[in-house]
Amino acid sequence: MVPICMDPRIREHAEVIVDHSIDLSEGDNLVIDAHPQASDLVTALHEFAADRGANPLVVQNRLGERFRRAYLRNRDEFETPSHIEALYEEMDAYIAIKGSDNVTETSDVDPETTAAYQQSQQPLLNERLSKTWCLTQYPAPANAQLAQTSTEGYENFVWDAVLKDWDAVREHQAQMVEILDPAEEVRIVSGETTDVTMSIAGNETLNDYGEKNLPGGEVFTAPVSDSVEGEVLFDKPLYHQGREVTDVFLRFEDGEVVEHSAAKNEDLLTEVLSTDDGASRLGELGIGMNRDIDQFSYNMLFDEKMGDTVHMAVGRAYDETVGEDNEQNESAVHVDMIVDMSEDSFIEVDGEVVQRNGTFVFEDGFEA
Repeated sequence: MVPICMDPRIREHAEVIVDHSIDLSEGDNLVIDAHPQASDLVTALHEFAADRGANPLVVQNRLGERFRRAYLRNRDEFETPSHIEALYEEMDAYIAIKGSDNVTETSDVDPETTAAYQQSQQPLLNERLSKTWCLTQYPAPANAQLAQTSTEGYENFVWDAVLKDWDAVREHQAQMVEILDPAEEVRIVSGETTDVTMSIAGNETLNDYGEKNLPGGEVFTAPVSDSVEGEVLFDKPLYHQGREVTDVFLRFEDGEVVEHSAAKNEDLLTEVLSTDDGASRLGELGIGMNRDIDQFSYNMLFDEKMGDTVHMAVGRAYDETVGEDNEQNESAVHVDMIVDMSEDSFIEVDGEVVQRNGTFVFEDGFEA
């Protein structure tokens, strides 16, 4: 391999993706969906693809915000593009690399238009998720600005989170998987604003240690869709479609959102919940365990992994988390929202407290 001059951490990042996240092999057809800001990482991936004997192709279907904005602002009816679906059917592995030169590029697209577009893309999402895939981040300046840090500081933040001992992460998080996997019911309580229970009986808890998402750092499962009861105040902001939504409040009955509000951009939240029948139900419960992600960055790929947090996603449940005897929640959306669990909070599993104020039962300092 003849390397091109670049920050050595970029090549390390590419190597983690190729060898740890997707295990790229000779003859694999690889699709790389990347923003132009990530060109150095795409270049490094091509070096490794050549070395492994794989066949890379770069597209900007999912992550070309400027192109997508132009398309969505000039059309309001959509169909699933068969040529893209055919490409995904033929690929063996898929890498999506986030990065932006304008994080608010799609903020003036009508949410109803976006919802209709997402519904048309559902078969593409299904096909992508059926293959080996990895979603990661390139530390672009616009993302640094959104995180309210310098470009150099954001580079350090991203690569410190990505370039880890993922075997050690897997072993640490496996302790929480062992608690949740056989469990029947989970209760999340935070202050006086969040008290929600849900069944996870029969569903599988997955250990995210940097394979499908890079960085990893969470364990997650799917609630039984009609079991969710109670209220949640998501006290960390949500950044969606180029807009900030704050203080999202959801109240559930029989698994469905029956009341919702937000302090800012409530109309966007309403559109998300109205996307389809599954968008007003939970598709995921996740517990953040990566304490190296130590600052909120308005980037859900990182923020949902933060230690001392819990996140819940309305919309689609991941196939792998749903047991064969349970019904999968289907939706064109999957929107994560975060609760801070660092103070005045606990997670209860089958009546036993397993985390209090961010400390797990298997860690020093835990108080039942």
